[in-house]
Amino acid sequence: MSQSALAVELKGIWKRFPGVIANKDINLQVALGTVHAIVGENGAGKSTLMKILYGMQKADEGTISINGTNFVFNSPSDAIESGIGMVHQHFMLADNFTVLENIVLGSEPKNGIRLDFAKARKQISEIAAENGLAVDPDVLVSELGVGDRQRIEILKVLYRGAKILILDEPTAVLVPHEVDELFNTLRDLKQEGYTVIFISHKLDEVLSIADEITVIRQGTTVGSVNPHTQKVSARDLAEMMVGNELPTPESVGDTIQDEVVLKVENLSVFAKGGKAIVDDISFQIHAGEILGIAGVEGNGQAEILDALMGIESASGQVYFKNEDITKKSTRHRRELGIGFIPEDRHRQALMLEAPLWENRMLGHQTREPNSKGIWLTPRSAKADTKRIVEEYDVRTPSIDVLASALSGGNQQKLIVGREMSGEPKLLIAAHPTRGVDVGAQAAIWDHIRDARQAGLAVLLVSADLDELIGLSDNIKVLLRGKFVADADPATVTPQELGTAMTGAGEAA
Repeated sequence: MSQSALAVELKGIWKRFPGVIANKDINLQVALGTVHAIVGENGAGKSTLMKILYGMQKADEGTISINGTNFVFNSPSDAIESGIGMVHQHFMLADNFTVLENIVLGSEPKNGIRLDFAKARKQISEIAAENGLAVDPDVLVSELGVGDRQRIEILKVLYRGAKILILDEPTAVLVPHEVDELFNTLRDLKQEGYTVIFISHKLDEVLSIADEITVIRQGTTVGSVNPHTQKVSARDLAEMMVGNELPTPESVGDTIQDEVVLKVENLSVFAKGGKAIVDDISFQIHAGEILGIAGVEGNGQAEILDALMGIESASGQVYFKNEDITKKSTRHRRELGIGFIPEDRHRQALMLEAPLWENRMLGHQTREPNSKGIWLTPRSAKADTKRIVEEYDVRTPSIDVLASALSGGNQQKLIVGREMSGEPKLLIAAHPTRGVDVGAQAAIWDHIRDARQAGLAVLLVSADLDELIGLSDNIKVLLRGKFVADADPATVTPQELGTAMTGAGEAA
């Protein structure tokens, strides 16, 4: 590959943190006008490498070359000026601003001392039309679904002049048709001469969109493959990443018992204006049963889960093992044996600036091993944190490390380990394997299956339709706050489920 054909070249990149080497002698070449995927285990160093490329962190050693010229980035502003834009896994949009306001925020166009929104509107319309990113510039972001929000994030970086786009787990929250739309957009961008760096754990998607795939393991690059010219499968990539073949979430055997663990009757959740976000739904889950809820994000899943945990006020009745817990506190529900893996791990599941052992106690501080009577027991909590770290393969040099220092996938493993501790009777789980690598994903599936075998009831929400189909005993489709269809996991396909989720058809 000639030097002039490279959009990005990283040479000998090293990054050290206290107690850990995140990147060691990484080399990466990204050809101009291509989609280049980067895959690897959680904690392999992918995010750190991209933060270095985007100017969020500085490398200890090594060089960054953009279009053949060496740069030193001291901030994201430096990277943006060099034509690099990044779309983060957790979207960075202001819900109470319009699409137009979000796109220009921080780069407001001016005519003298006045803001020139007419110029911005025209420029955004042109960029959107050129790249198939149709959006309504005047709608509030709070009214948009996840697919539209992602388009806005892409428009933001294009508006700032980016020719190199870094996409961090861009399909993690998308349903199949939205993935197809995103990939069509990426192909259009490639045709326009843009370069895309694509970080993902979904190996089948990587193989379908990438021109080149680089695998990172334990902080260093272990190889690159071209799926167009080399015969490579998802299994091959998984073996390069973790040394194991790609796992599947297939459920084995019928474990459903007669006992009803969770019974929900006529549950409704209302927005401030009185509109029903969750509209009069009823269901029940038995011991040993996994009930999956399929739906495009924003259709009421988060509100259902929050209502069941006592976080969101709701009407209707909720029974746990025949006890009416409708008016009970979140603490009471926790103490009854309800585990909770929330949708937003940063907002609802972690204290980012607290050490891991304190996060082990979070939400469980009134129960052993975190307390005895009225007294907290840090020593026992620390010992159990070490168990979770080992059992769930949380990559960390110490349990005293702040939660913010972990990669997203390792944060998720800590949360799952915490919520699966203490033999819960019910697990309410939103996207339990979001952001984790294939090896950790398989381990989490095994933990859930083992607990289900022992009688755990699970309410599962997942944007990974293969996971939802593979783990669930029954699936309900949620659309605009109502259950609109039931699906049999034994026969339904992800495509059929995705169609039902959008209201375009019914699941099998």
